[in-house]
Amino acid sequence: MARPKPISGFPEFLPAGRFVETMVLRTVTETFELHGFAPIETRAVEPLDQLARKGEIDKEIYVVRRLHAADGEPDELGLHFDLTVPFARYVLENAGHLAFPFRRYQVQKVWRGERPQEGRYREFTQADIDIVGQGNLASHHDVEIPLVALDVFEKLHRDMGLPPVSLRVNNRKLLEGFYRGLGIEETAPVLQRVDKYDKIGPAAVRDLLTDELGLTAEQAAKCVALAGISATDESFVDDVLGLGVEDELLSNGLEELSALVRVARRSVPDRVVADLKIARGLDYYTGTVYETLLVGSEKLGSVASGGRYDSLATDGKTTFPGVGYSFGITRILAPLIGKGLLAANRSVPSAVLVAVDNEDTREDAIAVAAAIRARGIAVEVAPKADKFGKQIRYAERRGIPFVWFGSDSVKDIRSGEQVTADPATWEPPAEDRAPGVMPG
Repeated sequence: MARPKPISGFPEFLPAGRFVETMVLRTVTETFELHGFAPIETRAVEPLDQLARKGEIDKEIYVVRRLHAADGEPDELGLHFDLTVPFARYVLENAGHLAFPFRRYQVQKVWRGERPQEGRYREFTQADIDIVGQGNLASHHDVEIPLVALDVFEKLHRDMGLPPVSLRVNNRKLLEGFYRGLGIEETAPVLQRVDKYDKIGPAAVRDLLTDELGLTAEQAAKCVALAGISATDESFVDDVLGLGVEDELLSNGLEELSALVRVARRSVPDRVVADLKIARGLDYYTGTVYETLLVGSEKLGSVASGGRYDSLATDGKTTFPGVGYSFGITRILAPLIGKGLLAANRSVPSAVLVAVDNEDTREDAIAVAAAIRARGIAVEVAPKADKFGKQIRYAERRGIPFVWFGSDSVKDIRSGEQVTADPATWEPPAEDRAPGVMPG
């Protein structure tokens, strides 16, 4: 059989990279639970008409069809491209069994027909949190969600060496109210053009607004001026008011966004930035929106994002508004792991290798390993009876820090220190019990 060729856009980590991913996911999910979010999992497929019913879905959806489907059988199922659409369906189906506000987290693979490039993949892992209400949802949850996100990112930065983040926030009410205050009735096309600000620059956005949408030069100039406002404190409010535009929806948006920035600044200073060019492309966002950049890797674009949606899920009688945030786990980790900037300090879980001096004593070695393993320490028994020097070199190649000899002797093969020990009570140093993350 010829050596298989990898399929682009479907990243697969070596064990050291996978250890990093599992450690990151453990921190992420433990933090979610500390904030009261409960886990769910949804099916991988959804009806195609449901996948495409919200937002601007311009990515290819992977269609699922049985290999032996009958001729003419329609392709009606597709792999989900995010976790929000299936979650909306899940809420509608299970509303009678959920306590609202419902706080959920979900970690699963998703699939998109993207052109593979750094930070963009066809199969990747997302970790989402949402708070969903029944009929209504208090605006203070819009402030809570980024605080959870910051808690996650600060732990990953402090404990695992991931880059710090800049969490950019805006409010769709602020934007739409501002545009209406300028006399612009159709605000969605303006949002779409302003969302290109970082890619094409303010002058090009101004040209799009006048040439494609027919805005006056003054209207376009004020839209671009609004997009250029950013601050890590509430000073952005005065900057917006200084543009001389008035509207009730604008006032509501300013109030909500300033509350978010004020509370976040008390929690983690200068990590949250009010950035008034952030609009988010999907049309179901109705209030606060979030985008997150890795400091030093801004060219990757947003690695985590979300926002408030007031009408994503409805059964025709009751609406389920919510606010959510999605962590692009693979988008964050794959470039860092691929460049060697993040790795585990060993590629196996084992802290100890129990040596076997000859096959007649293998049962004794297995008993020693069981005694150590009973206390939660990862152990493996040497696969081959050999000279101790060769078994030590085997442990070195696998990154195992300790080798156990006989029934009562353990050696730290890094320092060469060997001591007498009881397998029923011996403990390795805390940092050696399991693989850890080692920044490159």
